[in-house]
Amino acid sequence: MAGALVYVMGPSGAGKDAVLGRARAMLAIDLPIVFAHRYITRPADTGGENHVALSEAEFALRRAHGLFTFHWQAHGNDYGIGREILAWRHAGLTVVVSGSREHFRTMHGIDEATVPVLITAPAERLKERLLKRGREDVAAAAERLRRGLTRDLDVAGAVTIVNDGALNDAAEAFVRLLATLRHSPAVRRRA
Repeated sequence: MAGALVYVMGPSGAGKDAVLGRARAMLAIDLPIVFAHRYITRPADTGGENHVALSEAEFALRRAHGLFTFHWQAHGNDYGIGREILAWRHAGLTVVVSGSREHFRTMHGIDEATVPVLITAPAERLKERLLKRGREDVAAAAERLRRGLTRDLDVAGAVTIVNDGALNDAAEAFVRLLATLRHSPAVRRRA
């Protein structure tokens, strides 16, 4: 049986990449869980996240040849999750991806073994983090915050993790969620 897809999303500044990075470090090495990187048309040295930088031409070529399971545009960049996640799921692995809230409901490839996760934080914390990371100027950070706060997430069964305290707290909550998936009848692994 195919492994679960854990689709993580949330507003800019919620600390999704920090939570995922810490959770990844906390997981036992023998667990059948893999974290997918994103392909993004943004330089690799921009902002501490697990991504592969592609030029716009490289991204367009990969998209034209069907090499992305999911792809979307946001914040002036193209984002993609590679088709390799299908093989990983077919092998019975739980696959964690960092995706888009705005595009979640329209993505092809979301199935009954998809677990939507919303990582969020209060508005003041989001603003503080956006300014601190320095990816954009003050005006662009304010626009990201405004868009992030006006987008509702209406997904049945979404698990919400509030990342407003110690990073370990949010990461531990995510690890606990992943541990429950290993025992869920909907996502049982092949023997």
